[in-house]
Amino acid sequence: MRFMIILKATPSSESGAPPDEKLLTAMGKFNEELVAAGIMLAGEGLQPSAKGARIRFSGDKRTVVDGPFSETKEMIAGFWIWQCRSKEEAIEWVKRCPNPFNEESEIEIRQVFELEDFGSELTPEIRASEERLRAELESRR
Repeated sequence: MRFMIILKATPSSESGAPPDEKLLTAMGKFNEELVAAGIMLAGEGLQPSAKGARIRFSGDKRTVVDGPFSETKEMIAGFWIWQCRSKEEAIEWVKRCPNPFNEESEIEIRQVFELEDFGSELTPEIRASEERLRAELESRR
């Protein structure tokens, strides 16, 4: 099972100040453990929302809203994609994670949909198309 591990934004992550050397070292060590265990598939930190934008959809209309955004608790500051045997395994790994910020913070775990999760709605044609796209993405790595 794949999981997206979401680092929720905090006032300090939104300030744009980089983490200190101690935190970078601790997170680097944790990432090394994840890679060595075959858990980590991807992971990145995100720039503050002031450098971002949101696009609102209403029928055919698209509205662009530039950051920064006001609700810090609703934003993400970074993510990992992990391959774990279960949600419980992902929870155990997150519990080992250093606090990603020098303040109170939160990490959310969400399971990623797999093709099999779509049941009969996933026609053979749609499956073949998805598999072609995934193969193309993999070949670009």
